[in-house]
Amino acid sequence: MEELIAKRYAKALSSVSNNIAGIVEVLNVLTEVIQAEEIRSALISPLVNDAKKTEMILSAVSDDDKTLVNFIKVLGENKRLDLIPAIAKVLNADLQKASNQYEGVLKSSEALGEDELSKLEETLKRYTGSEIKLKQEKTDLDGLRVSVDDLGIEVNFSKQRVKEQLIDFIKKSL
Repeated sequence: MEELIAKRYAKALSSVSNNIAGIVEVLNVLTEVIQAEEIRSALISPLVNDAKKTEMILSAVSDDDKTLVNFIKVLGENKRLDLIPAIAKVLNADLQKASNQYEGVLKSSEALGEDELSKLEETLKRYTGSEIKLKQEKTDLDGLRVSVDDLGIEVNFSKQRVKEQLIDFIKKSL
């Protein structure tokens, strides 16, 4: 439900703004700020009035972009300030789609070298037709997992699974 409402606000903001990339940058920063426990609890608290919540968010935003200031005021009036992270997520996805550039995550137990990472990105580009930039995360996974959420791609290479499939294949061939 939250995502549907966020999409409506994101669509409205996109239709009235000429500088959506700049607004998205500010909303991304606000998202990080809102995820702090003190700020989050203040935004959802019924003890803090709506005007104070709006002022709190506006104090972190420059007055240069009137569209963004008015947008935050509208969110405050409609008691939707807690939707800023969801709106930022929707707008980021829209910008990625428009530029055909996506971010993905590579999870593995060992870090890959730059050459291997660029080869993997190039393979994904040939497969999807989109520019994909991968970030590495270290996990205890015995293999590799590549996921690009915005494109709906998830690829797993597990040593254990390959081993099981090889054993299964050998058993069937006997």
